[in-house]
Amino acid sequence: MSPRTPYYLIDKQALLPNLEKIARLRELSGAKSLLALKCFASWSVFDLMSEYMDGTTSSSPFEVKLGRSHFPGETHAYSVAWDEADMAEVLENSDKIIFNTIGQLERFGEAAKDHVRGLRVNPGISSSSFDIADPARPFSRLGEHDPARIETVCDRVTGFMFHNNCENADFDRFDAMLGQIEQRFGHLIARMEWISLGGGIHFTGEGYPLEKLAERLKRFSDEYGVQVYLEPGEAAITNSTTLELTVLDTLDNGKNLAIVDSSIEAHMLDLLIYRESAKVAPNTGDHEWMVCGNSCLAGDIFGEFRFEQPLKPGDRVSIRDAAGYTMVKKNWFNGVRMPAIAVRDLDGTVRTVREFGYGDFEAALS
Repeated sequence: MSPRTPYYLIDKQALLPNLEKIARLRELSGAKSLLALKCFASWSVFDLMSEYMDGTTSSSPFEVKLGRSHFPGETHAYSVAWDEADMAEVLENSDKIIFNTIGQLERFGEAAKDHVRGLRVNPGISSSSFDIADPARPFSRLGEHDPARIETVCDRVTGFMFHNNCENADFDRFDAMLGQIEQRFGHLIARMEWISLGGGIHFTGEGYPLEKLAERLKRFSDEYGVQVYLEPGEAAITNSTTLELTVLDTLDNGKNLAIVDSSIEAHMLDLLIYRESAKVAPNTGDHEWMVCGNSCLAGDIFGEFRFEQPLKPGDRVSIRDAAGYTMVKKNWFNGVRMPAIAVRDLDGTVRTVREFGYGDFEAALS
């Protein structure tokens, strides 16, 4: 039975096509695939995902522990900066630890001497069209960029992580950037045992040349003698989840406005950060409505959409593609009711796996 709105509905049937493409890429290329928990960390569906993926990668000690606790396979530990107080637990719960800088490697290298260690390398190129998300932006803190400096610590790590793709659905762009990485860092890559090429490659998208990507990854792996890892986030969960809402009120202020029981600032924060519109399907019909959140923020707007009938209180609105970088960023702004989490299993049964109430709101504060 479905919970009270708002709620996120994760559909395993919609998740499966992405996972099957991931498995196909693994088979053709030999690359391993790790779920990027920074994008999606709803562990109620990890039972299915772990059948098609090799483990998880993290951005914090808590994500490391979540991956180890709930997702069978490898657990890679990465953070922009590790805290000494967390190091023992991070090492205990991971298979590999990746340092963002040589400074961090030098500080914690001795503590991690018996661990598989890696270093993040910033190639200075990316596919990002948003400065806020560009890992290669000027003065970036994300990884080491100087090959000569990196070479001085090559005997202290066994792998590198390059994460420079962002919403990249263009294979030719990926191919060209990997070529630039090889040109600049190839002599160092050849000394490694494993290379992570990060996430941001939309290879599960419709029409993406999966076989070309597989061939390129295998050629890279064979040439340098390395195990390749990918870290899909959105590629793993695209189009798998909806945010189910109810219209609470309507008004006309020059446009037809519908106020729903959710908020982009609280429940789909990236829409606000990147000034993007939510997705509603089929988004056809003769009646155009602006769907608005119920927080006090004036710009709390999901977008403008077309419906077959005028909206009225009690009507349902389903926001599409609501998993990536949404559920992991939800917050208690205005005390707006936190969406529950429901899962539609492969047999079509819907079950509620988490509901949130006043006690959760109170416990998040003090």
